Amino acid sequence: MKKIAVVTATRAEYGILTPLIKRINDDSELELELIVTGTHLSKKHGYTKKFIEEDGFPISYEIPILEEGNSPYDISITMANAIKGFAQCFKKERPDMIVILGDRTEMLGIASAAMNERIPIAHLHGGEVTEGAVDDCVRHALSKMSYLHFTSTQTYRKRVIQLGENPDRVFFVGALSTENILKQPLKSKNEIKADVGIDENMPYSVVTFHPVTLENDSVREQTYELCKAIERVNKYFYLITMANSDAGGDEVNKIFEEFAKSKKNVKLVSSLGMIRYLSAVKYAQFVLGNSSSGIIEAPVLGTPTVNIGDRQSGRLMADTIINCNSDTDDIVSAITMAENKSHTPTLMYGDGNTSQEIIAIIKDYLLNDRIDLKKKFYDLGE
Repeated sequence: MKKIAVVTATRAEYGILTPLIKRINDDSELELELIVTGTHLSKKHGYTKKFIEEDGFPISYEIPILEEGNSPYDISITMANAIKGFAQCFKKERPDMIVILGDRTEMLGIASAAMNERIPIAHLHGGEVTEGAVDDCVRHALSKMSYLHFTSTQTYRKRVIQLGENPDRVFFVGALSTENILKQPLKSKNEIKADVGIDENMPYSVVTFHPVTLENDSVREQTYELCKAIERVNKYFYLITMANSDAGGDEVNKIFEEFAKSKKNVKLVSSLGMIRYLSAVKYAQFVLGNSSSGIIEAPVLGTPTVNIGDRQSGRLMADTIINCNSDTDDIVSAITMAENKSHTPTLMYGDGNTSQEIIAIIKDYLLNDRIDLKKKFYDLGE
């Protein structure tokens, strides 16, 4: 029996990881060690640990790491807390492998603790590029600390290899979010509207806007520009999900909170959970903001995306995505374009069997003793 630790620190991350967590939990040769941390344990962020408990997965450890604020200093302390908390966890009980996803800063601390304990790391969604966010260098750093790599496209697989990772350990498996969309039963349009409180006769948009962490002092101005665009295109109901705990996230949420108080067609929610979120996106006229969900999940559902600013610059883009600047006029123009886009699903992130492929590869490496942490840098030919 091999013990696989899966770490989740945010609502969105957990939703993506759900099919993989379930498959590990159901496998007779694997033991799930689910470690819950980050915003899951924060009241301010909706205490989303409750969604994990509702799903019935056994939580092995809860490791609080989050500082109260989200200034650059607070984020650095959160990373330090992650190193300390996870080092204590791994010292007490060492898993055979740890699975981490994406590009969040706290994952650097978690991966550092695993690396020091010589625990092999399996990393999901490496090789992607987000030029407007610090996530970009965090993601590549995590790739270099990891042993197995599971990428969402062939292009991203090539980028991980370009970082010096051996092609034999880099696998194109697609995105778990595609699997969620294709295999999870979602709510009907009337059900999701009633659930979140949208007028049944009113079209709506799902809005998720995060700080652009590599731009100085732009978060307030950009959020206000988005609010002005929403005011101008007021024929829709706007369901806004709170920003994450990146630097500037609190400021974004405060602006949206005040804005929502004065608008009958705007609602701010801390978290929807995976099923409600995907259901809401499926029937939305368009999604609006700068979240990766507009780049990865929305195209699978066929929902047009208005992608604001540079936060997601560098990612592969489906035809349903309209990129625009962060000023009001440009956002309004992009919304008009989105209104005329057909809702055509795009399957560029795999066929929906991602978790099955990941588990087969992990088991091959663990059960057949194929792991050698003395990695050699893989040089590309001239």
